[in-house]
Amino acid sequence: MSNKYKRILLKLSGEVLAGNKGTGIDGDTVVKICKSVKAVSDLGVEVGIVVGGGNFWRGRISDGMDRARADHIGMLATAMNSLALCDAFEQLGADVRVQTAIEMRQIAEPYIRNRAIRHLEKGRIVIFGCGTGSPFFSTDTAAALRSVEINADALLKATNVDGVYNKDPNKFGDAVKFDEITFKEVINMDLKVMDSTAFSLCKDNDMSIIVFNLDNPDNIIKVANGENIGTTVKN
Repeated sequence: MSNKYKRILLKLSGEVLAGNKGTGIDGDTVVKICKSVKAVSDLGVEVGIVVGGGNFWRGRISDGMDRARADHIGMLATAMNSLALCDAFEQLGADVRVQTAIEMRQIAEPYIRNRAIRHLEKGRIVIFGCGTGSPFFSTDTAAALRSVEINADALLKATNVDGVYNKDPNKFGDAVKFDEITFKEVINMDLKVMDSTAFSLCKDNDMSIIVFNLDNPDNIIKVANGENIGTTVKN
């Protein structure tokens, strides 16, 4: 089976790590996801991962809370998720590194682009924690930024829907799914693929986005092998 991509950046939401629990981390779910990612890595695909923190923290706890501080708490949530993923990968025998955009040397490497690329070239899975390291940017934006920085062939966005539709498939039975769509069409149709900062970064740097459903973690393997699942957004 030939790989379509040499290097990918996988964006995982924090919520997906909670499984059916809704919050926190569900060990079985994490191992299941990591098994599929390791299978992709074993095929020779270089894998970077950006993970969200929504299973622990979402936005502000009160209207009076400082937005920057709320975002910093969210970054720490992504660090916890990164370490949980790292541990699961190690249990499976994968070679893995965690790099964080906020320095926490006792538990992870600081994010250094050249070092990250070196790890990838050596076949290590690299997990990028703490988003961009700056408040006011989402982990979607972090995923777009890291995918461009490491020269990934594509950004794989694992979500709870199986692609991009012309309208919300949960509300409209006649919603139509796209196999392929351009950045321009997404903008013209005002479809929500990623937040606008992340989307612009990908568009401007010609970084294709593949949106697919993670209900079946094996979909990661299928996407890496070039199977036509989900939706590809490109220029």
